Amino acid sequence: MAIKLTVNGTPQSIDVDPNTPLLWAIREQVGLTGTKYGCGVAQCGSCTVMLEGQAIRSCVIPVSAAAGKSVTTIEGLAKDGKLTKLQQAWIDHQVPQCGFCQSGMLMAATDLLAKKPKPTDADIDAAITNICRCGSFQEVRAAIHSVAKA
Repeated sequence: MAIKLTVNGTPQSIDVDPNTPLLWAIREQVGLTGTKYGCGVAQCGSCTVMLEGQAIRSCVIPVSAAAGKSVTTIEGLAKDGKLTKLQQAWIDHQVPQCGFCQSGMLMAATDLLAKKPKPTDADIDAAITNICRCGSFQEVRAAIHSVAKA
């Protein structure tokens, strides 16, 4: 069954079982591998993407739930090769260590700043529930605050 959706502004027709997790459709059918598989049960956040502008955990959302909708992945944040302020802050604050969780963290932080342009530490803690095994949470918070001040 072909499912039509828009990924990073590009219309896609994906021929998969409608119950296939959106994560696997993005990675295997569309070929965008920035969205990572971590736990498969929506706990770690490595698979976070934006669906209609809302951060979601794509490992537990069937691709059929995205039919006719817009999906933004980590590859879709930068425009014309220019990083977003948040992506640049990630670099400036040396957030990534191993980097595995970072695409999901950036997507969750992008969603947070869209909803709360000046988040408190409590707002950040509540919104960024992604797991980072390296423990870069302080750097994440600093990067988010630096963008909020700009």
